[in-house]
Amino acid sequence: MLRALLLLSVTFAIIAPDARAQSWGEVRGTVADTTGAPIFGVTIVVSGTNFGTATNDDGVYSMRLPTGAYTLRFSAVGFATRTSDVVVSRDAATRVDIVLAEASFELDTITVQEDRIPDAAGMHRVEPEHVQNIPSPLRDPLRALKVMPGVATNNELSNQYSVRGGGFNENLLFVEGFEIFLPFRPRQGEQEGLSLLNADLADEIIFYTGGFPARYGGKLSSALDVSYLRPVDQRVEGSAYLSLLDAGVSASSSTLDNRVGWVVGARKARASNFFETQELKGSYEPDYTDVQAKINIRPGAGFDLELLGIVAEHQFELDPNSRRTFFGTLSQDPRLAPSNIKSLWTRFAPDNREEDGYRTAFGGVRLSRTFANGLRLSQDFSIYDTEETERFDLDGTAILFQVDPGSENPQTGEDQIPIGTSQTSDDADNEVGVRMVSGQGRVIYPLRQHVLEFGYFGRRLEFRDRLSEKSVVVGPNLEGDIVRIVADSLNDEATFDEYEAGGYVQNEIDFLPSDPGRLSVTAGLRADYFSFNDRWTFSPRLSARYRLNELTVLLASWGIYYQAPGYRELRGRPEPGQSILGALNRDLKSQRSNQIVLGLERFIPSRRLLFRAEAYYKDLKNVNSYDIENVRIRYSGKNDAEAFAYGLDLQLRGEFVPGLESWANYSYLVARERFLPEFVNELNSGDVARPTDQRHTFSLFVQDYIPGDPTWKLHLRTLFGSGLPYTPPIPGEQIGNIVTQIPGPRFSARYPRYFRFDVGATKSVVVFERGLNRPVKLEITGELLNVFNMINTVAYSWVPDASGIWNRIPTRLTPRTINVRLRVQF
Repeated sequence: MLRALLLLSVTFAIIAPDARAQSWGEVRGTVADTTGAPIFGVTIVVSGTNFGTATNDDGVYSMRLPTGAYTLRFSAVGFATRTSDVVVSRDAATRVDIVLAEASFELDTITVQEDRIPDAAGMHRVEPEHVQNIPSPLRDPLRALKVMPGVATNNELSNQYSVRGGGFNENLLFVEGFEIFLPFRPRQGEQEGLSLLNADLADEIIFYTGGFPARYGGKLSSALDVSYLRPVDQRVEGSAYLSLLDAGVSASSSTLDNRVGWVVGARKARASNFFETQELKGSYEPDYTDVQAKINIRPGAGFDLELLGIVAEHQFELDPNSRRTFFGTLSQDPRLAPSNIKSLWTRFAPDNREEDGYRTAFGGVRLSRTFANGLRLSQDFSIYDTEETERFDLDGTAILFQVDPGSENPQTGEDQIPIGTSQTSDDADNEVGVRMVSGQGRVIYPLRQHVLEFGYFGRRLEFRDRLSEKSVVVGPNLEGDIVRIVADSLNDEATFDEYEAGGYVQNEIDFLPSDPGRLSVTAGLRADYFSFNDRWTFSPRLSARYRLNELTVLLASWGIYYQAPGYRELRGRPEPGQSILGALNRDLKSQRSNQIVLGLERFIPSRRLLFRAEAYYKDLKNVNSYDIENVRIRYSGKNDAEAFAYGLDLQLRGEFVPGLESWANYSYLVARERFLPEFVNELNSGDVARPTDQRHTFSLFVQDYIPGDPTWKLHLRTLFGSGLPYTPPIPGEQIGNIVTQIPGPRFSARYPRYFRFDVGATKSVVVFERGLNRPVKLEITGELLNVFNMINTVAYSWVPDASGIWNRIPTRLTPRTINVRLRVQF
């Protein structure tokens, strides 16, 4: 704590002088033509940024700017563009009147903005630079998605996410067109490490929150497509970073007269300082390492050979010591309602240990041929191989205390009365191996106002699964004898070997050649086959984009999406005595989602902000219901329900200050499921909440700088989500004075809201004006994570007291944490 306070005081001591100097002034004036007539709708922007305003009906404009010198750019359709230098003084108005001469042709500045407008409903672009700037424990593109509209999350330890009511397992991930995957069986976020997406190597990140076209298939909710850099005419350049939690280095270049281009990156994350802030104390030893490389070879005119390789290893080791959790209610007026504060102290045996991890290797090769008429052919092959292990032996003795609310120092155990004790024993020795060998081809042919595309793919799937786990609760009965209750137990292994195949056709049409880009429609059809259940699925897709005027775009999409059951969905939950293979359901159908999205984008010229709204509805059939325990998904293994989801996503995006993009999102969501008659019981009848039914979500990413010193930048991230549902337990069989627990009414209770506020400050310094290919720049970043030390709960466990009553114990996430990062660009 002392180190954190010292670092924070130094950071703000450096920032404070510049912060006090921050001040604004105003620029105002009129814009007229050569006859003196005012011009409406003239765009005024600060050169090199998208920050600006526009003139009103009288040709008048005004714009507030931080003090300093700027170059303003004035442009309008039919007039020659002009620039004007201006100096903005503190609390003063500077007048700049401009006369624009007519021009035979001038590019409309709205066209410049057009590149920033997503091309289709549900499509968003994530700048790799933003991934670097968003304050978060680890730099990872998946963690950056948490500030995108429609994305819900309640766990900063995990890189998993839910999109528009979908599950964690319903999102597609691609690197350079090759599909990659998250770990298949994590229990908690600490086990995940980083994702296989390296933002330092990224050139473009496209994220579909819905309505994705036919080229993407196999999932219900979203698609993330990351393209890596393709160096051309480039000497060696790159970057390196080091923080208290992670480190990395990357480089790229082209050689042999641009016939060869390469990018390479390596990362290591050891976030022990971050994990050790949790209530579970012990020795945390996480260690993630990956190396990635991409090579582009151009052997001849029109040919391109691409090679992509990824090797990743993650080991998470924990030697647990103790956990101390306080919970309950503190009354402001005991006369109206008494306080009820309890604490749970858990101690683990000295030889207890948890060891989890995975080793992943990926290799892909693609050969492309582009012809003079624009026809492009490509064929690729890839192999994805991963081995995941999970081993732990945890014996914990828990003592439940009633806490005196008047205690001055409850952390020491003062004024606490023991009211119950129990012992839990959890052990596991699990392994899962996955190998996927894939091949796919694509043909793209532009033909006048059409872009025709079709593709095909095949994939061999191999799973090797070994499960050996047991969970036991130990406690005394009424006679004082020790009773062991086996809560969960499974010991088996299995091998799974199947294949998938399919293809798609797609046509992008520009319907109005006389006005290019005004009305574009994309229509496609996808077919998929899965050998395990011997079923074909057919997915029609349709999306449209209509530019109503220079400021307004209408978006729409409709499609049917299928998700073939993966190994986790097929296995479900084996019954006691049932083997893993016996639990595989060969009659399990692919889940089906009929989705419609309607959207509106409105450009606000006076502030150069983009407002975006999208409403959606999903109708789901053949639902394979599931529960979530922390981040672990447990499927039923049956098509036992139907479901629906609807909601609204709003975003306001733009440069709130010159040169730095910021945005704010709000999402409203309702996600419900109804079990089929043969699966209905008294605990799941009617429309019940789905596990991801997070009603309200708000996220904010704001960037600012200190006027007078542009080398300082400030970054702020806010995440808020209303409580996710969970299934509370109800009394089951009684053994002595211990009443066992069984799941109660399905998802009828909710966790508390999730809220965190993270802030960072970055100082940029040019170290050398001449580097290998560009100036060498050093960035020093200080971050304060969870600024307000908000208490967030990710799960509950249940412990009985001496009377046999079970008490709800929260599993809480990380408190306030400090991180420091150094980054060098060369």
